[in-house]
Amino acid sequence: MRNAIFALAAVLCTGGFGLLPAQTLQVTPDHVLVDESAAIRVSGLRPNERITIRAELTDGNGERWASEAQFIADAQGNVDTSKQAPVGGSYKEVSAMGLVWSMMPADKKAGMYRPMRSGTPQAIEFALMQNDKQVANAELQQAVLADGVQRVILREQGLHGVLFLPGTNGRHPGVLVVGGSEGGMPLERAAWLADRGYAALALAYFRYEDLPRDLEAIPLEYFERAFDWMAQRPEIESDRLAVMGTSRGGELALQLGSMFPQIRAVVAYVPADVRYPACCGNTEVPYAWTWKAMPLAYLPPRMRQQADLVMRATIAVERTHGPVLMISGEDDHVWNSSEMADDVVGRLKRSHFAYSFENLKYPHAGHAAGRPEIIPAWHGK
Repeated sequence: MRNAIFALAAVLCTGGFGLLPAQTLQVTPDHVLVDESAAIRVSGLRPNERITIRAELTDGNGERWASEAQFIADAQGNVDTSKQAPVGGSYKEVSAMGLVWSMMPADKKAGMYRPMRSGTPQAIEFALMQNDKQVANAELQQAVLADGVQRVILREQGLHGVLFLPGTNGRHPGVLVVGGSEGGMPLERAAWLADRGYAALALAYFRYEDLPRDLEAIPLEYFERAFDWMAQRPEIESDRLAVMGTSRGGELALQLGSMFPQIRAVVAYVPADVRYPACCGNTEVPYAWTWKAMPLAYLPPRMRQQADLVMRATIAVERTHGPVLMISGEDDHVWNSSEMADDVVGRLKRSHFAYSFENLKYPHAGHAAGRPEIIPAWHGK
């Protein structure tokens, strides 16, 4: 009798008598950088069985985000999100990480996803559901920093920044990273660049410690000092400096590229082709930028029909000493970044610009177009 029980147990464990093996949910690999994909796979199902996979995370602000999608198992009883489209749920197309970028906040007042603080990896929990019961689970860890990346705090000459250095020896191309109307320090984007082999300086220029409270009357000499500081670092190739910015930071990146010959490349996410006014608070002056203590001309909102104002506020991108890459969204509800980036392209073409230039336009993307991070894309209006 005892031997018969052991024999029956062995048959059940190996799937004898046509019984199914245990359902499994796997995330491979289970540790990735924030711009890398992982495959989410389910096995041990009945052929053509319909199942649900749920995903949850808690972001850096303590807000809970969640998604779910339904799938039909293939003839072998497997589901692979990198190869199969869901038949219902939070997203529609084949996407290995669709359960991540399609997440919605539990509280719609959350506004947008906030990354984990201090570089802590983001934990994402996945659950396999059958008949509304959880039968398996798995976890994915998304890291912001690659192994070996170092940080250097910058507190000199009135500058406030963090330099991220790759974990490899030698000198590296340098990128100055500037944020937009949110202010503060653009740490995540600079860390991402360091993960990919660049020496990236995240530089705050307002709404940080003793810097200006709002985006107003920001002296462009501040950024010139930052480039000088980068050029003196032994880890950075001084003749390979670039600037990258997003939104108002994209406007700033194009402006800096037009002014400083040491900048050899410009990357501008959802940028403007003109200088816009001061913003983001109860500003005391209407202009955003100054040079040699003089305000730079700007274009008031909704005044693009006045050619003389547009001409005075237009950024002279043709003076840039290197290639220009722009990334824009055709469904941008903050400002028309796609059209404005096209205007930059037109200006460069008319001036017979000596370097390469491109506007990568994404038809269904908004103001977060081109972001490398695989994170919840939803944001409140």
